[in-house]
Amino acid sequence: MHFVCLYISLPASGLFDEKGKLLGSASSPIQIWKEGDCIEQSSTDIWHAICSAVKSACSLAKVEGEEVTGIGFAATCSLVAVDADGSPVTVSWSGDSRRNIIVWMDHRAVKQAEKINSRNSPVLQYCGGSVSPEMQPPKLLWVKENLQESWSMVFRWMDLSDWLSYRSIDSVETISE
Repeated sequence: MHFVCLYISLPASGLFDEKGKLLGSASSPIQIWKEGDCIEQSSTDIWHAICSAVKSACSLAKVEGEEVTGIGFAATCSLVAVDADGSPVTVSWSGDSRRNIIVWMDHRAVKQAEKINSRNSPVLQYCGGSVSPEMQPPKLLWVKENLQESWSMVFRWMDLSDWLSYRSIDSVETISE
């Protein structure tokens, strides 16, 4: 049996052999919502796009799923909100539960970043001396302060790449270890 690695880098997927030769690749569009400083995506939409791109890449490469011996994910540092069943929880003013990802470049949490930075906590030395609104702690604080119902429904906050690993195996045990 030869080595075939599936590499998923949103929104594209590629299959590579043991020498790094590209065997086939495909991509699928991903919905994005942008309203002012708020930029959101849907984990469900992303998963469907990945499945579509992987099927197309496998077809182009003439590779069966059973031949894939490794999978790697690459994604932006975006924040995913899910409930105890793994279902999406909205992070949007709209209340649309599909919109459960705060994208890395979202700047809704400027005031929360300023609030965190104003405390001059020694913890800040571990992140360059300050946090930006693109980091996850200010975004979490924003949701807590502005979407209290969503905050109370969320069972797990995950980085997008961790959520992709979780979704692919339905477990958090091997994530980031």
